[in-house]
Amino acid sequence: MINVNGIIFEDSKAKLSTLNRGFAYGDAVFETLKINNNKPLFWESHYFRLMASMRILRMEIPMNFTPEFLEEQIMSLVNSLSSNAVSYRAKLTVFRDSEGYYTPETNAVSFTISVSELDSDIYKIQDSYYEIELFKDYLIAPNLLSTLKTNNKVLNVVGSIFAKENNYNNCLLLNNNKSVIEALNGNVFLVKGNTIKTAPLRDGCLKGIIREKLIEIISKSSEYVLDESSISPFELQKADEIFITNVIQGIVPVTKYRKKTYTSEVSKVLLGMLNTKLRLG
Repeated sequence: MINVNGIIFEDSKAKLSTLNRGFAYGDAVFETLKINNNKPLFWESHYFRLMASMRILRMEIPMNFTPEFLEEQIMSLVNSLSSNAVSYRAKLTVFRDSEGYYTPETNAVSFTISVSELDSDIYKIQDSYYEIELFKDYLIAPNLLSTLKTNNKVLNVVGSIFAKENNYNNCLLLNNNKSVIEALNGNVFLVKGNTIKTAPLRDGCLKGIIREKLIEIISKSSEYVLDESSISPFELQKADEIFITNVIQGIVPVTKYRKKTYTSEVSKVLLGMLNTKLRLG
């Protein structure tokens, strides 16, 4: 099932024009959310990131695009499913709804929402083997657009194919200053002693929701020191731990990068703190 502008269709009956600007030009932004107990997690953060992204792309924000309206649209789709899943993955996509070539005829928008089942409502640590490598074929130019979740993700697609072809679980991306900024599907953190480091937004990394929540947690902790600064590839093999974050998986510990193997003690502690934050809202 899919929600198209407030109308729920079966997947096979939902249609979008081949002139759709999200398809033709990547003229769209999206949010990937986790739904637990009939509620989108961190909804306020997702909503404000979506609104900021639409403003940056000069999309017209409809008057009815309130947090309540969009949450209702997401949950109406979830509730239409004949499923007893404990959790869901939802994708809310907003695209400029007009024809034209590079220059759109209007800035009005439409939206689609799709959902799929997940098997856990809390974040669980992954103790399995997880190897990463640098993806150096293409670099990210750091700017405001690179921090957004847009449909322009061909670099992530090509990087994911490279990882699959070489039996890596993930790859880290570099900006044009050769600094490590993020993974293919989330933000990256390095642990050295009691210092936890992640790339700053000015380096071009995604403005991730779990990144934001972990920065809040680490900043308030007396056990850890947050370092939000550029990451050199040479630091990867000096770190005690590396982990990747995204809203669906939470925290994913890396076990190997080249000849270096890593522990996951801090990752497990932080994941516990993150789950506590979920329970407390």
